[in-house]
Amino acid sequence: MNLDYSKFISATPDFPIKGVLFRDISPLLANGAAFKSAVGELADFAREKETELIVGPEARGFIVGAAVANEMGIGFQPARREGKLPGEVVKESYDLEYGQNTLEMEVSAIKPGQRVLLVDDLLATSGTINDTKKLVEKLGGVIVGAAFIVELKDLNGRDSIADLEIKSLITY
Repeated sequence: MNLDYSKFISATPDFPIKGVLFRDISPLLANGAAFKSAVGELADFAREKETELIVGPEARGFIVGAAVANEMGIGFQPARREGKLPGEVVKESYDLEYGQNTLEMEVSAIKPGQRVLLVDDLLATSGTINDTKKLVEKLGGVIVGAAFIVELKDLNGRDSIADLEIKSLITY
């Protein structure tokens, strides 16, 4: 079922800082039928790519990515903010539209050669997903694509991950 998911996305101006229009998937998450449909579409893309593992960055990538992995019956691994994981980790730092962040993954999170789909709620400037991509590559994963509920086209995030096949359910 292809829904108009834009009906389930709210927009908050000047959040988290002045000049940013925050696109929020919370209304979509709150609507069981809409969330199930979105997860199903992303899972269909993951199946087409013969995905073996989903990786999602903190925090909403956890929600969406874990739901897609569950729908497919495959595993999920998180890319966490710095200092949240035990043991040996690899890390990457990146710029956000409104700050900077660092992501980490445990060195045992991915088997070399494992087919990985990156999943997040939103593609904007691509800082988060690009660093998630770098982490997966450091660990020997083969990235088969990236999937998002929302893509903000005018921020050109797609450009820095142009080597990946990208699935977005909504574009603004």
